Amino acid sequence: MKEEMLKVRVYELAKRLGVSSHDLLDILKDLGVEVKSHFSNIDEEVVETVEGLMKPTTSSEEQKVEIEVKEPEKEIKETIKTEEESKKVEPEVKKIQVPLSASVREVSELFNLPVSQIIMSLMNMGILANINQELDQATILKLAEKFNIPVETGQPQKARLAGKIKIQTTEGDPRAPIVTVLGHVDHGKTTLLDTIRKTNVTATEAGGITQHIGAYQVEIDGRKITFIDTPGHEAFTALRARGARITDIAILVVAADDGVMPQTIEAIDHAKAAEVPIVVAINKIDKPEANVDRVKTQLSELGLIPEEWGGDTIMVPISAKKNIGIDQLLEMVLLLADIMELKAKYDVPARGTIIETVLDRGKGPVAIAIVMEGTLKVGDIVVTSGIYGKVRALFNDKGEKIKKAVPSTPVQIVGLPKLPIAGESFVVVSNEKKAKELVLQWNEQVEKEREVLSLENVRLRIDRGELKSLNLILKADTQGSLEAIEKFLKDINIEGVSLTIVRKGVGNISEGDVLLAKASKAIILGFNVDTEIGIPKLAENEGVSIKVYNIIYELIDDITLALKGLLKPEKQEVILGRAEVRQVFRSSKIGNIAGCYVIEGKVVRNSNVRIKRDGNVIFEGKLSSLKRFKEDAREVLAGYECGIFIEGFGDYKEKDIIECYTYE
Repeated sequence: MKEEMLKVRVYELAKRLGVSSHDLLDILKDLGVEVKSHFSNIDEEVVETVEGLMKPTTSSEEQKVEIEVKEPEKEIKETIKTEEESKKVEPEVKKIQVPLSASVREVSELFNLPVSQIIMSLMNMGILANINQELDQATILKLAEKFNIPVETGQPQKARLAGKIKIQTTEGDPRAPIVTVLGHVDHGKTTLLDTIRKTNVTATEAGGITQHIGAYQVEIDGRKITFIDTPGHEAFTALRARGARITDIAILVVAADDGVMPQTIEAIDHAKAAEVPIVVAINKIDKPEANVDRVKTQLSELGLIPEEWGGDTIMVPISAKKNIGIDQLLEMVLLLADIMELKAKYDVPARGTIIETVLDRGKGPVAIAIVMEGTLKVGDIVVTSGIYGKVRALFNDKGEKIKKAVPSTPVQIVGLPKLPIAGESFVVVSNEKKAKELVLQWNEQVEKEREVLSLENVRLRIDRGELKSLNLILKADTQGSLEAIEKFLKDINIEGVSLTIVRKGVGNISEGDVLLAKASKAIILGFNVDTEIGIPKLAENEGVSIKVYNIIYELIDDITLALKGLLKPEKQEVILGRAEVRQVFRSSKIGNIAGCYVIEGKVVRNSNVRIKRDGNVIFEGKLSSLKRFKEDAREVLAGYECGIFIEGFGDYKEKDIIECYTYE
């Protein structure tokens, strides 16, 4: 038995004692026991101490507290007549007003006693109560009698609350947790949801892989959980970022036979950037090649330490296909939701987030959304993405018509004039006048947010309160370079400003880097790396700043000056476009000419160019001549062929990339 006690976790002991994990943590804190979280192990001695305290005690063991308020000595002398100065003056005892009802926490503050002592006394009276439990006046009077505290009744509760007692209120009522399922492609995310929902979604998807964000609500033992299923493809990083932003809890699915993969790391980055707690589901444990410990080791290297190894990350081995461990996974999700005390107001105008949009033949523009607060009803006026419309119909995740949607509910909204922007929030307003005002404000805000966050303006943005710290995404050519840069950055110490590395990695700057930078308001720093095709344009559209260096000290100096607000605007390279050499034409008059296909942006005559072969720059110069067929051209856009002559170079090879750039 004692051997089992050594392995008891906080939440398990709380369940055994009939109190909440929060209350048990308070009790342990009062006892001077340090525990990291609700999942921490408690040793045998502490378990026995807590259980002993929870047992009934004799009245002699109960603490007797007298709350006395004595008048100052000076005031006593002034009020006592001179001839009675030799008489002993008894201090006046002020009685505490007992309200008609109060929570356990409020009573503990009213009586100036620890919460744990109030809870234990209630248990001795046969009352199991948690810290937020409401107690009636009769129970409070019994507690006062036990602690020998002078009290009186008759004054309304509001009078007491108006005094020095701090009101502990948590607004709203409990709501269902919103859970995002993240992970690498083909690691079993949709199969997991399929098993939970007892439906066959996987078979309806192309190739068994999710092609869009789906939001589903399930009921587990009378409690609802909203799941968001996000794609695992590299191309759908933006959707994954949206999902992570609106979720309460992230389930990270990692295949036990495959281990940590690139999208696994991206999913962790997005969840961490959104400050979302992660529950790891180690899937496919039924496979012969499954290695759970190897997965745990890989995740530990990424900062997710299993609780049994002394960390605080819940990891549950499962088989989604064979329905193994699913109940335990859901139990952990609900436990985490209880600990987070998720609440929302139901009787206010609805607001929420658009997670996807669909143009339906019969319904018209459809916004798939999740209600975050309030109750969305048919007839409400919804404002989102610079548009507004009246809700004509609502459908739940099963496609059934509903009249209203409460917090944490996924819903299809019909009635908007056009498709809104996925990832934007929506609000319900009382009339069209207010809707038009909000649309105008939204458009103004969009214009304001077009200001790109850069090293030159980061200090100004921090001073204006728009940023709490400088978030960075680091990409380098080697692991050694990455570690060196990270070490130098950690040594930067400037008062009032902090640095956070959102992601670090080896390789070129990718689409995933840009989308994460947008989601986390980060600047991308590259060292001896390039940007993948289409990335500069994407970064420009998303308002993301990319800076690439080839000298470490220049990178560090720029960051230091930026945080001090001393970095001045300078000339910055702007990629205009890229062309690929498809054929080489030999000319006896001017030399070799590259027959090219413009794959991105545009190529411009007389602009700066660099020629890359296998990712390495082999020449830099000027684009001297540009032709479209036989005619001279000033510029040629993506999707068209052209002839390029670069003065001083003629050793073209097929597949060479000609990069055209300028300075701003």
